[in-house]
Amino acid sequence: MLWPRGQLLGVNLVRLPAAAVARRVVSLTFDDGPDPQVTPRVLDLLDRHQAKASFFCVGERLAAHPDIAKEIIRRGHSIENHSLRHSPAFALYGLFRMGREVAAAQAIAVGITGRSPLFFRAPMGLRSPLLDPVLARRGLRHVSWTRRGLDTVDRNPQRVLRRLAGALAAGDILLLHDGGCTLTGDGKPVVLEVLPRLLESIQAKGLRSVTLPAALDDGTSA
Repeated sequence: MLWPRGQLLGVNLVRLPAAAVARRVVSLTFDDGPDPQVTPRVLDLLDRHQAKASFFCVGERLAAHPDIAKEIIRRGHSIENHSLRHSPAFALYGLFRMGREVAAAQAIAVGITGRSPLFFRAPMGLRSPLLDPVLARRGLRHVSWTRRGLDTVDRNPQRVLRRLAGALAAGDILLLHDGGCTLTGDGKPVVLEVLPRLLESIQAKGLRSVTLPAALDDGTSA
């Protein structure tokens, strides 16, 4: 396993392409959901700011919350593949087991939404040398991030926001979590404290957030 944003193990999308930069877009991405307490509120905040995002969903959590999955799609966002179980040992799996995890999550997403995810993000960003052929066989592209907030470990919304918005620029892929997000000192999900201000920062810089398929012109609506 190598650095999550590295390129030595295969193509790894860490920024949007030049055409997306020229269009002044960024892509907000959310990992580890859906979560019935957090994801619907994230969707409402995105709607309020007319922003679109990509949700890297865990297959088992999609299966547990199919109505939320359908709502993500209905509101114009995309669902992408984040493995079946989000196991911390995912990068240590053999070829067969890794392929099964990716394929099972893919099948769940298609079964619920009727749409095939186009992108994959490895659990915790850790990539195995076996991952690239697994993804290629299923027509998936690996995505990491340009900036991440560390909202699963940092309880301070101001610090999380600074990591994401401090040097925000067109073409950025931003990583937050709608599942497994840590809580502030007064018990609020950090992502819900950060997201409104992040969306304001995106707008203030003349940027807009679109889904990854839209950013890469894959023919999917933004």
